[in-house]
Amino acid sequence: MPVFAIVGNKGGAGKTTLSVNLASGFNRDTSTALVDADPQGSSLQWRIISGNDDAVPVYQAEADLQQQIDDLQDKFNHVFIDCPPSVHAPQTDAVLKFCNAVLIPVQPSPMDLWATVHIEQAITDSLDVNPTLKSMMVINQMEVRTTMSKLVREALQQIELPVSDTAIRRRAVYRHSILYGKTVFEMGSQGRAAAEELDQLIEEIKSL
Repeated sequence: MPVFAIVGNKGGAGKTTLSVNLASGFNRDTSTALVDADPQGSSLQWRIISGNDDAVPVYQAEADLQQQIDDLQDKFNHVFIDCPPSVHAPQTDAVLKFCNAVLIPVQPSPMDLWATVHIEQAITDSLDVNPTLKSMMVINQMEVRTTMSKLVREALQQIELPVSDTAIRRRAVYRHSILYGKTVFEMGSQGRAAAEELDQLIEEIKSL
């Protein structure tokens, strides 16, 4: 069953928020688990705050991460891994060697673009042992009126990784939902636009 890793190379890219919402989106239709491999433990904290038995289950990463994922694949149709914000972290290095696809949230900022270059190299190196590895960059926290947001797709063409057609906009509802242990899918009309763009992204991920 597919294993999706959410990978970043700097903090603040919205990696955990995207991980929680994507895993929860998949979990509506098919059994899905989220593994928190980020030492900050933000995904685990979100699950504790949630208190909702129907929320996507979140597991703390174990020392033998590959064995843990193998075991979870016997129970779930999809597994997402929230990786540390560094391609040099041992958890990220391990995950790239066995996951099916890597999702890379990229904010429209020069520093995020520079950090993504290192992810590209790490993915290229991982292809030696994981030759079927797929990848996709996701423009995250986009502000449509800014010049950088308008130019980000052109800038990402310099990185030889696919970019999702769907961009995730900067919306307050993403922060508010996480604060209350929810996802945008649970926020009613306040979260409708965010839920729609996530559903579009989910369809793209399914085609990887």
